[in-house]
Amino acid sequence: MEGRQNYDLLVIGGGSGGLACAKEAAQLGKKVAVVDYVEPSPRGTRWGLGGTCVNVGCIPKKLMHQAALLGGMVQDAPHYGWALQPVPHDWATMAEAVQNHVKSLNWGHRVQLQDRKVTYFNIKASFVDAHTVCGVSKGGKETLLSAEHIIIATGGRPRYPTHIEGALEYGITSDDLFWLKESPGKTLVVGASYVALECAGFLTGLGLDTTVMIRSIPLRGFDQQMSSLVTEYMASQGTRFLRGCTPSRVQRLPDGQLQVTWEDPSSGKEDTGTFNTVLWAIGRIPETRSLNLEKAGVHTSPTSQKILVDALETTSVPHIYAIGDVAEGRPELTPTAIMAGKLLAQRLCGQSSDVMDYENVPTTVFTPLEYGCVGLSEEEAVARHGEEHVEVYHAYYKPLEFTVAERDASQCYIKMVCLRKPPQLVLGLHFLGPNAGEVTQGFALGIKCGASYAQVMRTVGIHPTCAEEVAKLRISKRSGLDPTVTGC
Repeated sequence: MEGRQNYDLLVIGGGSGGLACAKEAAQLGKKVAVVDYVEPSPRGTRWGLGGTCVNVGCIPKKLMHQAALLGGMVQDAPHYGWALQPVPHDWATMAEAVQNHVKSLNWGHRVQLQDRKVTYFNIKASFVDAHTVCGVSKGGKETLLSAEHIIIATGGRPRYPTHIEGALEYGITSDDLFWLKESPGKTLVVGASYVALECAGFLTGLGLDTTVMIRSIPLRGFDQQMSSLVTEYMASQGTRFLRGCTPSRVQRLPDGQLQVTWEDPSSGKEDTGTFNTVLWAIGRIPETRSLNLEKAGVHTSPTSQKILVDALETTSVPHIYAIGDVAEGRPELTPTAIMAGKLLAQRLCGQSSDVMDYENVPTTVFTPLEYGCVGLSEEEAVARHGEEHVEVYHAYYKPLEFTVAERDASQCYIKMVCLRKPPQLVLGLHFLGPNAGEVTQGFALGIKCGASYAQVMRTVGIHPTCAEEVAKLRISKRSGLDPTVTGC
């Protein structure tokens, strides 16, 4: 074992939050080290520096979503005069391009750490005591690192249903999907999370036979009316849904296909189907088990296993902090981890006393019809303020780009959840349609600034766009009038 190395700041985890925190602290003059190690998935998939978002999350997901959207545009093209013949999609070409981009990002992160004079260790860390961690390299070499402040930013990994026979042997997760060299073929996606729906959506869009098995409700935690519209649109585009079903076993048949058995509560019978790939997307678990947190005195939630933190991201130990997906009660989103990491570094360096604000954080689910939201769902608003104090303005609309191609726009829908009392403060905005992320980002600023319905109504729209429909929301649910937009 090498002699102990001392730092001002030690970050465990080289994902979005950890890297942002480390780079900021180093720039502010601290001596900083980052420890990052990717445990291969049960399938043996491994990747480089940058965490979930870069390697097996947002980045490859959005690129594959884009590949699927392009397939839709190819189908639209003849309506616009482009005489295109139907073309099959080649998974291998797309996968190579996506994976090469991800590798370039891994390299970029390493260069940035070097530029900022952050020491990077590719070792698996666990606590020895409250100020010291021991890191083990792939070859088994041990390194002792100690620091005045330690930040845990280890994130999470997909959960496997270990009680289901064959789940681990034959199933894959999002950790593997983005690194497959060959097409997954006919796929069963098990889960109702945004990960499940996004993956099923782009697999269908790439022309693969895709089924989603949902035990209870899709997109738990999101607005449920929007969630229903998301799955309705996916079903209209060819994704099959098995609702209320739970898988009981996965077996490999002699021809290499996977036979899945599930319980169907409607009939009370067992049912089976064969697939090339079974993708588990049933939630994520925090990477806390191998950290030996008890040796440092860091407390976790008994239910979620996430690390308990206060508003300053501090754990039960005053000089140990946790940010990002591994911290209890935080949104599992890259930009919140990045901002929390930067602000924490600034506080630790005495630069600022600003605390991360987790209210009104915008996000987008990149399903085939994208769903962007910021603020409260309709259910949350009613629970918090009471139905009589909430006004919901809404509209079904038709994107101009859907008209010539004669695309079905039945699920394109917007709603704004407001307080009923004038000037009607906006509590939440929900947008279902093309480019939802781009639209939601702009309105997120307004809502962060305390926009009222009256102000949104005085905002001039940009014509013709989908975003302008937000500034034209005149019909309230309470009025009972038809919320379908007509004309321009």
